[in-house]
Amino acid sequence: MKNKNQIIMLGTGNAIATRCYNTCFLLKMGNNKLLVDAGGGNGILSQLERAGLTLSDLHDMFLTHAHTDHLLGAVWIVRMVIHRMKNGAYEGTFSVHSHDKALHVLDAICRMTLPEKDRSYLGKRVLFCERKDGETFDAGGIRLQCFDIHSTKEKQFGFRTVFPDGQSLTCLGDEPFNPLCRPYVDGADWLLCEAFCLYADRERFKPYEKHHSTALEAGTLAAELHVKNLLLYHTEDRTLDTRKAKYTEEATRNFSGRIFVPDDFEVINIK
Repeated sequence: MKNKNQIIMLGTGNAIATRCYNTCFLLKMGNNKLLVDAGGGNGILSQLERAGLTLSDLHDMFLTHAHTDHLLGAVWIVRMVIHRMKNGAYEGTFSVHSHDKALHVLDAICRMTLPEKDRSYLGKRVLFCERKDGETFDAGGIRLQCFDIHSTKEKQFGFRTVFPDGQSLTCLGDEPFNPLCRPYVDGADWLLCEAFCLYADRERFKPYEKHHSTALEAGTLAAELHVKNLLLYHTEDRTLDTRKAKYTEEATRNFSGRIFVPDDFEVINIK
């Protein structure tokens, strides 16, 4: 029987990636679906199409923060959802869940760029749902607890959820782990963690200048936090041909659990 609990990677690259899409993914639990971030432009629409996902079936989105490579695609999602609503091809409401800063930016861009008829859907059928640090809520039938990752650059939320079989998953957003977030991560069955580049390539890509970490450090973190499965994303895009093998090898040096370094459109079954 086809696995119904999945992570469908729509993009795996960092902010300036051009050879793969910016990091975003779909979390699927049975028939429940949640879009997490949307990348930096209308490329999210073709990514969804290529992944075989129908926009009319998506009713909830979690937005981690207001950086362009996560938020601007959300503007296109909102626009196309409203387009379908006007044409009778979308039933119900569409909700974006995030903190106040990200929702303020998204709302402002939508109100400044969408036609007047489209703007009339905002607050009625397109809902921007403000969430607080530590809050637990339902998003598309998936129970989430969001938390502030204590970013030094931009207010950002991660989240924790539990699958029907009891496995826990934590998404750390796209910045290095802050010890203040340990209660949400320690012992997680699945950890989604940024790895800007290989430690071996740190002089080339300079992750620390951008407040990011490497595959080696992600593996060390996963071991220290007793994680079982580690998924790495938000990487550079200059080494795609070797990324999976080399990132896995580097993370494995300090971590003995399973490691996933997905490509765009790769589906990870939660089992």
